[in-house]
Amino acid sequence: MAVPNPPLEMLPDDLPLPPKFETMEAERAYLKKKLSGAFRIFGRFGFSEGVAGHITVRDPELEDHFWVNPFGVSFNQMRPELLLLVNHQGEVVKGSLPVNRAAFAIHSQIHAARPDVIAAAHTHSVYGKSFSTLGQKLAPITQDVCAFYEDHALFSDYTGIVNELEEGSRIAESLGDYKAAILQNHGLITVGHSIDEAAWWFITMERSCQAQLLAMQTGQPLVEISHEVAMKTRAELGFPIAGYFQFQPLWQDIAAELDFIRT
Repeated sequence: MAVPNPPLEMLPDDLPLPPKFETMEAERAYLKKKLSGAFRIFGRFGFSEGVAGHITVRDPELEDHFWVNPFGVSFNQMRPELLLLVNHQGEVVKGSLPVNRAAFAIHSQIHAARPDVIAAAHTHSVYGKSFSTLGQKLAPITQDVCAFYEDHALFSDYTGIVNELEEGSRIAESLGDYKAAILQNHGLITVGHSIDEAAWWFITMERSCQAQLLAMQTGQPLVEISHEVAMKTRAELGFPIAGYFQFQPLWQDIAAELDFIRT
């Protein structure tokens, strides 16, 4: 079960929170900049694999529509004006480029099943897809991975490229109320109450897969964190505002370089 935010009085007074907006237009413009910047960050991490991979954000006004990257455009070239607005029927409502069929099939079903989800991220990142071949969940072996302790799913029924809504629906069902899922023989998918949160969960989950694979290569037994300590650590690291906040240093770096974010 996803970890809820603690009461605001328990958070530091100066902890930055997601901004509020007076109009839908202002919020939409902000989300499109944020989404474009998140793609640039994913590109720098090397999460792209040809034309595979997508991040989506629910439109603030049209709740059965989401913004997504167009098919075949580099993560490193993403800009707000290139993003597509797609409805849950797969129609491109705004934008002139094609949509990735898999992005529609997966993300439309997750957004429909999870009204709390604002953003979702999925790519064929190297360590995520490597770990996915093991057919198991992440073990609680580091502090960072405890953010996912008993809060991620394993979707173990790979049937090929996701082109149909039924497959996307089964992924959404497997995800349940969790913040992430390992798609066996495929890769990782993460969700959040903000683009920042979904993107950060993906980044740290990818690194957690890398850490476990490296530890397994030593041939030594993995020393797991106890259930009690892992749950306590998850409560301190795995709630939505924590995910949002962890993303901010990466956002500061990309925002300092991209004019379209600063304007």
